Amino acid sequence: MKKALTTILALFACMLSTAQNTDYASLVNPLIGTDFKGNVYPGAQAPFGMVQLSPDNGLPGWDRIAGYFYPDSTIAGFSHTHLSGTGAGDLYDISFMPVTYPLRKASAPLGIHSMFSHEREECEAGYYRVHLDSYGIDVELTATERCGVQRYTYPADSATVLLNLDKATNWDATTDTYAALVDSCTIEGYRHSNGWARGQQVYFRTRFSRPIVSMQCDSAVIPNGTGSKRVAGTISLRFALDSTRQLVVTTALSGTGLEGAAGNLAAEAPHNDFDSYRAKTQEYWNSRLSRIEVSGGTHDERACFYTALYRTMLAPTLYCDVDGLYRGADGKNHQADGWKNFSTFSLWDTYRAAHPLFTYTAPELVSDFVNSFIAHYEQHGRLPVWNMWGSETDMMIGYHSVPVIADAFLKGFKGFDAEKALAACIATANSDEYRGIGLYKMLGYVPYDVADPYNADNWAMSRTLEYAFDDHCIARMAEAMGRDSIAKVFSSRAGNWRNHYNPATTFMQPRHSSGEFQPGFNPGEYTPHICESNAWHYMWSVQHDIDGLIGLVGKKRFAAKLDSMFTYSPAANDELPIFSTGMIGQYAHGNEPSHHVAYLFNRIGRHEKTVKYVTQIMREMYRNAPDGLCGNEDCGQMSAWYVMSAMGFYPVNPCGGEYELGAPLFPKATLHLPDGKRFTVLCHFGQSEDNPRQCSSDRSEESPKGHHQEYARDSSTATLHRNDTDRYREAFLNGKRLKGTAITHHDIIDGGVLEFK
Repeated sequence: MKKALTTILALFACMLSTAQNTDYASLVNPLIGTDFKGNVYPGAQAPFGMVQLSPDNGLPGWDRIAGYFYPDSTIAGFSHTHLSGTGAGDLYDISFMPVTYPLRKASAPLGIHSMFSHEREECEAGYYRVHLDSYGIDVELTATERCGVQRYTYPADSATVLLNLDKATNWDATTDTYAALVDSCTIEGYRHSNGWARGQQVYFRTRFSRPIVSMQCDSAVIPNGTGSKRVAGTISLRFALDSTRQLVVTTALSGTGLEGAAGNLAAEAPHNDFDSYRAKTQEYWNSRLSRIEVSGGTHDERACFYTALYRTMLAPTLYCDVDGLYRGADGKNHQADGWKNFSTFSLWDTYRAAHPLFTYTAPELVSDFVNSFIAHYEQHGRLPVWNMWGSETDMMIGYHSVPVIADAFLKGFKGFDAEKALAACIATANSDEYRGIGLYKMLGYVPYDVADPYNADNWAMSRTLEYAFDDHCIARMAEAMGRDSIAKVFSSRAGNWRNHYNPATTFMQPRHSSGEFQPGFNPGEYTPHICESNAWHYMWSVQHDIDGLIGLVGKKRFAAKLDSMFTYSPAANDELPIFSTGMIGQYAHGNEPSHHVAYLFNRIGRHEKTVKYVTQIMREMYRNAPDGLCGNEDCGQMSAWYVMSAMGFYPVNPCGGEYELGAPLFPKATLHLPDGKRFTVLCHFGQSEDNPRQCSSDRSEESPKGHHQEYARDSSTATLHRNDTDRYREAFLNGKRLKGTAITHHDIIDGGVLEFK
């Protein structure tokens, strides 16, 4: 396995040599999505890295789930762990804050902080910089995979750094902390917490580039279930600086213990040269981002594309030490042998497009992801639903590790034990006591009236539809492995979605355990029985059997309902939930159940409408501005939709190895593949009186390097006015005209040219 991985990486190095001339890292604008509903952080991270080193505004709330909200003007620390665009507020571990005296303080929860201005803030892939106005300190951040590296430039030759181990916000709560001096330049310790990740343990070792003159620790009082206890709170460290007035702070993290953090620091960050770490990480980002080359379009379109590609590589996150040791879902340390353990799997979101995208942009990691799932199953008894830092959060529904495993197997990935993987899929799908699975197997659906201790939100109808899709994936994998009896069972279960279709209302509808459909049904209503959506959204959640859905509904009615999905708008006074954003009629691009729906027009011979709506979504829902994401990023799924759609194809069925054609955004996009192969998408746009310019024109000015300009709230991406519903009339694969509206995985992985005319 190690030899195969080395070969893959070597091949990628060869094929990307010509693409390395472009500084893709500087095209990335991490501020996109830091305003409105994106919930992302702007700080520094290596691709798929354990460390996400980013500023925190110091205030709790939904808008600050990633620690940072663009409209804010305060910074209260730079912590090493963050979540990219989720709906859950957790992490923010190991928070440092450089200060000078007097301290600027506010009442809790803000506390010690500094004011800052976006005019003196800049960021790109792997690098962040800001000026702390209250203290006159410049802060720069970069990161290796397991280490965060900070450089502070002070206004004088003395310095103070505060380390707040008690820092907790949103869902997070500190349960234990520890810190100790290792030598004159080094400290170590840990922070344990409960939040969305239960029983989280983060160990650290920090080395300073100057000797510590003094170290003072203020204790904090925290509840411990039977009362309270005192732990290490805020640690104040003082330093004498040289003529550069700079201090480099390098921190390694580990989930296994203090020894693991020490080993990670020694291996990844043995010196104090900030610029070398920044250069190495940005070179790493360039090697990753150059796996897709796009040509033409506006600067803003290219910035949106490479920022989206960047965001797909912020999660999953590496979760093992350099020696392969990691803390498992059982709370014990385990050894990964020949593979790397990963965590932060937002699978309800990312199974749809992010993981299919990884099979092309990060193929050397696909088997690692599957091995991480298998290990989680062996330690926890079920495949992960939404895990991070060794903890299963049980957030969202379905068992969507399954489509990721099945897709990897069906695409020929061999770096995992397929028998173990299939067994884990089957066992998880037969966890009868978990979230109504037993009832689903017995009745053919999850009834909305039966209480479930695992899921207070109910979401019964959605669970049936998502289980049915996952069961289809098990059937496909079992069939390919020659396990016909298993395939037959799960193929039957995959048809359970039909049990929620009510011909009287022509919608999927929640059902009582008696078999009766929910009375007083309103398809536009957001009910506890439908997961973060309404019946309009979940009408189409049969990705594995669209033809069956068309047959059940009737093609004419299916077409009419699909049209209405995009034209039947909520009333002006309707109170939509926070996740219903990016609306086009009932379509909600800000939430994942809608993501494949625009491509369904292809299946009824209305490809021009797929082109129309996909183009509208790319243009209106993704912009090069802080409020340029229409909804939660959700660990890369929102961005993966954009990356794949901009290349002109999308996996309606994420386990089918088939991609529906849409509307390429750029005149040329090249996907670099292993073995030196390339898959190139070409798009030729015509000219007319209303469309006098080619799409390869670039009519926007280049933004200053580093994305530090001030943005207006209503800023928008410059776009060309094209007749998007008639952008092409036919498509050719390797010179042969396509008869349908889809291409396959083999069409892509074999290399070639897809041409739209």
